[in-house]
Amino acid sequence: MPSGNAKTGIFPAAGALLAALFFGVSTPLSKPLTSSLDAFTLAGLLYLGAGLGLAALAPFRRSEGAPAGRRPDYRYVAGMIVCGGLLGPVFLMLAVKRAPAASVAIWLNMELVATALLGWLFFKDHLHARGWLSAAITLAAGLALSYDGGAAGLAAGGLTALACLCWAFDNHFTALIDDLSPSRSTMIKGLAAGSVNLLIGLALAGWTPPPAAPALKALLVGFAGYGLSITLYIASAQRLGAVRGQLAFSTAPVFGVVLSVFLLGERLSAVQLAAGALLFGSVLLMLSEKHAHAHAHAAMEHSHAHTHDDLHHGHSHDGPAEGEHSHFHSHEPVGHEHPHWPDLHHRHGH
Repeated sequence: MPSGNAKTGIFPAAGALLAALFFGVSTPLSKPLTSSLDAFTLAGLLYLGAGLGLAALAPFRRSEGAPAGRRPDYRYVAGMIVCGGLLGPVFLMLAVKRAPAASVAIWLNMELVATALLGWLFFKDHLHARGWLSAAITLAAGLALSYDGGAAGLAAGGLTALACLCWAFDNHFTALIDDLSPSRSTMIKGLAAGSVNLLIGLALAGWTPPPAAPALKALLVGFAGYGLSITLYIASAQRLGAVRGQLAFSTAPVFGVVLSVFLLGERLSAVQLAAGALLFGSVLLMLSEKHAHAHAHAAMEHSHAHTHDDLHHGHSHDGPAEGEHSHFHSHEPVGHEHPHWPDLHHRHGH
């Protein structure tokens, strides 16, 4: 989609919001499972459910990878697996066991701040005034929710902060992986990290298998809350950049708090409703941000989803090229000026 077209922000942001819904409800759905499953086993089953579910759907998807012999950057893949699949979910499950689900969902707003700071420091992901204001509003809404709901406790807050830091690195790594489709990269992360954490959990339990009913529920929650959610988030982050994708995804706590009220009987206050409105408002503010300057693109070859009404995708095709599609393609060097975000083609300096 064209970087200067309104659809560039609207459709990827809608995908990030749907990802937020799936992930947001996974926290209160996971809370009852912590009484039957330890943190490693639960985290392993959640990500294994994501990987297995996406693997089952793989035959129904079009091939969208790079040609044979072409490999993605394994540094990013390894970072994605370790930070996003191995460490982040274990820290989160430890926090969920110690604090109310609504409180943990609220604390997850720290992922936005961590993603923004890491993007600014290390990943050429720049924010201007409206973007930083959107981040500030999101953080303020999270703090208001935390104050209204009571402190989750120092241990739970610290564990959630560690999970958010891990997922902040994961957000940037996955946004930079272009030769793996979002669903394939999520499947790899789910199968690899889920298997390792499950084995750790089984070893700690003396190789006693987990109860069947909670294990099945964890697999199902993992498929929707992590598999579908992460796939949608990656697709959005590759088009919006990790920080802006995370801004839209930061609405996840709202969905978590709402389900915590209806599923777990936790209290919903006027402050929580107001903070939820602020979170959605911050996403709209983010989408209104404009960024344009003269910049140069070096020659590159990769595979990712794109359309041919794009300023960067004017290449020829053997088959039809209508709508969004994915295949391996080349970019010639070009210099131009247009509104853009830090997507796969715009990780340049400023």
